[in-house]
Amino acid sequence: MTLADVAQAAGVSTATVSRVLSGSRPVRADIARQVRTTADRLGYRGNGIARALRQQRTDAVGVVVPSILNPFFTALVDSIEGALHDTGKQLVLCDSRQDPELEAQHLRLLVERHVDGIVVSPCDATASIDAVSRTAALVPLVQLDRRVDVAETDWVGLDDDRALGIVLEHLHARGARRVAFVTSRMTNSSTVDRLRGFEDGVRRLGLSVVPDGIVLDDFSVDSGERAAGALLDRETDRRPDAIVCADDLLAIGVLRACHERGVAVPDEVQVTGIDDIVFSRYVSPRLTTLAQPTAQMAEEALRLLAQRAVGAARDAPTIRLALRPSLVERESTRGQA
Repeated sequence: MTLADVAQAAGVSTATVSRVLSGSRPVRADIARQVRTTADRLGYRGNGIARALRQQRTDAVGVVVPSILNPFFTALVDSIEGALHDTGKQLVLCDSRQDPELEAQHLRLLVERHVDGIVVSPCDATASIDAVSRTAALVPLVQLDRRVDVAETDWVGLDDDRALGIVLEHLHARGARRVAFVTSRMTNSSTVDRLRGFEDGVRRLGLSVVPDGIVLDDFSVDSGERAAGALLDRETDRRPDAIVCADDLLAIGVLRACHERGVAVPDEVQVTGIDDIVFSRYVSPRLTTLAQPTAQMAEEALRLLAQRAVGAARDAPTIRLALRPSLVERESTRGQA
């Protein structure tokens, strides 16, 4: 089935069919509809490789995330997919599995595939720098959520400093005075920023951190359960009255440890998370957390990517866009004190 066959069946010129299917020039809406309907009916499929060579674009955007198993990144990728669908572009998804070497391989392969741009959430604050820098020199690239220190790239993510401030203000207003913080090891920008935000909030509000009250592991339910066990299996006066978690998976693990030890949430200890993953509303008690604006994050990242793809904008000043989360109050924290 050729372009000429579609043109003959639709009763238009071959040039008109080409304009409609390539989107290279505007065509009257009723004619465009007629051409697309005819092409679908005849089963016409254009030569994508040839079209990409002619137009110098592939209509594909690469996305590299640290772990698709983490529900936050699943939701983020879903938001990117939705935003891309409206533009007619395709998503090429890569999972770095928290491995900087695998991440570098994915970035190199995306460049070789000639994607129009790349959105990446770097898995390591140090080890990811070289690969991100090399890639940004070859193709438009925007960092999303996590970031590394590469000057020529834009970044969109959560205002982590403010996020922890919002959580601590909420807990302070509900009577918390002795707090603990459960987070991941300091290997990426999110963990570093959230720890700094926690420490700043504690100082500003006059809270105290219990002995060994900052626990570093990884973003998982099991890690949260281990951390809560260490914090709760001690004398009552050394226990925290609030456990702040750097993501919802950790918080769900903390809730599980509290349940197994008969520690009442929120009466004896309040628990908070970050991300508002879908499971946070189904655990018991339902989790108080911060919702990340994933749809807005995806839209802004793709907007910046599109701007960088324009030749005149490639040398424009870089942008860092920190978005504010929203507090979702549920049953794992108390009512207003």
